[in-house]
Amino acid sequence: MDDKEFNARADAALAGIETALEACGADLDFALLAGGILEVEFADGSKIIINRHGIAKEIWVAARAGGFHFRWNGTAWSDTRDGTELFAKLSALVGQQAGEPVRLG
Repeated sequence: MDDKEFNARADAALAGIETALEACGADLDFALLAGGILEVEFADGSKIIINRHGIAKEIWVAARAGGFHFRWNGTAWSDTRDGTELFAKLSALVGQQAGEPVRLG
């Protein structure tokens, strides 16, 4: 995948995450910052940071549970460790930090 395709796919993923966060109903705030960084803040002050990493062509997620890297596999963004799809992993991570079940995507 070239840089142009990566940026388009990463931008689409971040936009989809924003839409899903808006609709999820959990007690959280989020903001898309310069450089493609999505910051999600929870009522307890904890955060999840989601950003694109152009050099590695991955989407990176930093959460209380740890750091996760997602690479495009041809059909979806999947965790480089266990293959979990990005929105499924984010649903679990956001739910953990929000203290309630959350389904994104």
